[in-house]
Amino acid sequence: MADPLSTSLHEKVTGVRMPRPTKVKNKTPAPTQITAEQIVREAKERQEDDYKPPTVKITDAEELGQYRLKKRKEFEDNIRRVRWNSAMWVKYAKWEEGQKDLDRARSVYERALDVDYRNVTVWLRYADMEMRHRQVSHARNLWDRAVSLLPRIDQLWYKYIHMEEMLGNVAGARQIFERWMQWEPDHTGWASYIKMELRYNEVERARGIYERYVEIHPSVKAWVRYAKFEAKANSRPRARQCYERAVEALGEDGQTEELYIKFAEFEEHCKEFERARAIFKFALDNIPKAQATDLYRRFVTFEKQHGDREGIEDVIVSKRRFQYEDEVKKNPLNYDTWFDYVRLEETHGEASRVREVYERAIANVPPATEKRYWQRYIYLWINYALYEELESQDMERAREVYAACLDLIPHKVFSFSKVWLMAGQFEIRQKRLDAARKILGKAIGLAAKGKIFKTYIEIELQLGNIERCRMLYGKYLEWSPSNCAAWVKFAELERSLAEAERARGIFELAITQPLLDMPEVLWKSRRLRSNCSEGVRCEGRQLAGLKAYIDFEIAEGERERTRQLYERLLERTKHVKVWMSYAQFEEQPMPVDEDEEDEEELAAAQARAEEGDEAPDVRATRARGVYERAYRSLKETAMDAKEERVMLLEAWRAFEMRLGSSQEALESVTKKMPRRVKRKRPIHTEDGTAVGMEEYYDYIFPEEDGNLPNLKILEAAYRWKRQKLAGDGDDA
Repeated sequence: MADPLSTSLHEKVTGVRMPRPTKVKNKTPAPTQITAEQIVREAKERQEDDYKPPTVKITDAEELGQYRLKKRKEFEDNIRRVRWNSAMWVKYAKWEEGQKDLDRARSVYERALDVDYRNVTVWLRYADMEMRHRQVSHARNLWDRAVSLLPRIDQLWYKYIHMEEMLGNVAGARQIFERWMQWEPDHTGWASYIKMELRYNEVERARGIYERYVEIHPSVKAWVRYAKFEAKANSRPRARQCYERAVEALGEDGQTEELYIKFAEFEEHCKEFERARAIFKFALDNIPKAQATDLYRRFVTFEKQHGDREGIEDVIVSKRRFQYEDEVKKNPLNYDTWFDYVRLEETHGEASRVREVYERAIANVPPATEKRYWQRYIYLWINYALYEELESQDMERAREVYAACLDLIPHKVFSFSKVWLMAGQFEIRQKRLDAARKILGKAIGLAAKGKIFKTYIEIELQLGNIERCRMLYGKYLEWSPSNCAAWVKFAELERSLAEAERARGIFELAITQPLLDMPEVLWKSRRLRSNCSEGVRCEGRQLAGLKAYIDFEIAEGERERTRQLYERLLERTKHVKVWMSYAQFEEQPMPVDEDEEDEEELAAAQARAEEGDEAPDVRATRARGVYERAYRSLKETAMDAKEERVMLLEAWRAFEMRLGSSQEALESVTKKMPRRVKRKRPIHTEDGTAVGMEEYYDYIFPEEDGNLPNLKILEAAYRWKRQKLAGDGDDA
């Protein structure tokens, strides 16, 4: 009798059906290899020069009229597209001003204000034009309208007052200040009013303004300013009275250490040391200790200068100084002790001693060139530079500290981006932009890090240097072509500048990168992000950029381009989430720009979006086609991925129900749904020993029901074979 396990029927039934392998024509590497840097350089070399329009020579009035008509049409078309862009309105008005047609320029500005009267830039440019052409009445009327509509914008008030003062109309400027003060501006507005009165030696008027000022803003800052004004006017009794009134007016809740410190400093300046001492003691008795740190320090300093406790305080400080000296002698590399020592010296405000301790501390360089030994040490340099900048106000010395620190760090082994950035930001605070760029550029050359690139790009972007931002992004991506966040930020920058083709080109480069560090950053879609690690990342990390690219094209309203990108994505992965995202894209309409202020225009745009190729029936047909393709693909290439097929069918059924499809269409999907059955399978340890059985749920699709009898026969055959092999072993 023939062995039933050796028949062709058995081999056909038990054979493992593998998915059809993808045919690759040629797997050998190309003879000439190129890098991303070469691709970028070649793209830059092949980039065409910017188009420069030819010079137009106008010979008669008719040509001038045609030229003006053409330019006005261009401006009107641009404004019609982006009427919210104030820069376009200003450019249009400046061109009309250049044509010596002020009426038309005014008309353009008025139209811009009708669109957005809260845009301060338009008001400022409008008023500047009027003042340039000496149209004082027009400018005055314009400023009056501006401050009436936007009374909380201080810049408009300042400009209005400055114009009146430049015209010599001091009474008018005072009247404008009075109007402004009715809105109760902040401290700066009141200070400007007082300074104007003092410029014209109106001391009594300034005193009256201060009285109103402290009434409206009952704060320590206002009272201290009032007292300083009286002291500067050589009226010490009035100044003292201001401080006393402040203590009474502010009460216990409003009294802070700053008020008492200023009061005591005033008395000390007046050589009234007993008064100052009484103020310090009263403040220390009434202010919580946690809030009186600076007050106590000032009191100690005062007693050192004028009291009899100076010797006692010197003994205490000397004792602590001796302890720190002993500790740093035992272990000069204990940087925590150096920090405490420096803090002690900084508390007593002796600049020469503080510098001496800092110099001794930074001289203890870690012996090993490992970053973990330098992490505490580097903060000595940072604190030293900050002390010179903020406390000593010695900017040149702070600059030297930063330079010495950067020269000391072994950048070839490791570096600290924090030091580079702080040095650059220090130069920016000193308004030395070129020096800051030089430092950050040197940082990129010696020790490039993502944080340095990001900060440098952010600085240039705030300054409006778009070309520098592009250059920096290029350097960033040359240094780290696998940084997904950098690619996305670069593309978002180009999109924000309305450079869709540039953004598209950047995405094309991004998805061709062989390795990406965080593809989930580029995987923007809510529907796909959570499953990126499950299937798509396995197909190649460069696929991650395609979804960010897809989102970009959807935002641009390019359905055909988006469809092509989905097809490219499906060529590389057949993950179920990709299919579901594709189907949902085909189902949903393309987004409509909702920035239109006119509701009728918005409704018309939405109606046009539902016509032709975007009709609901057409979109539903395409989505249904995608679901059918997805089901066939999963059925043919991933027979074991039953849960993915169930997920797809549930999404398909939900789509049909949401669409309100016919009963036949809904039943056709329902018939494909599997049955859920509970089964058992053995549990094996690492060495292959069976330790028990576990239950699990399996899905049986309709096309698999006919194979169940055959499966039972196969299981019986396997049991018979195992029993036979076991019997042969016993006989042997």
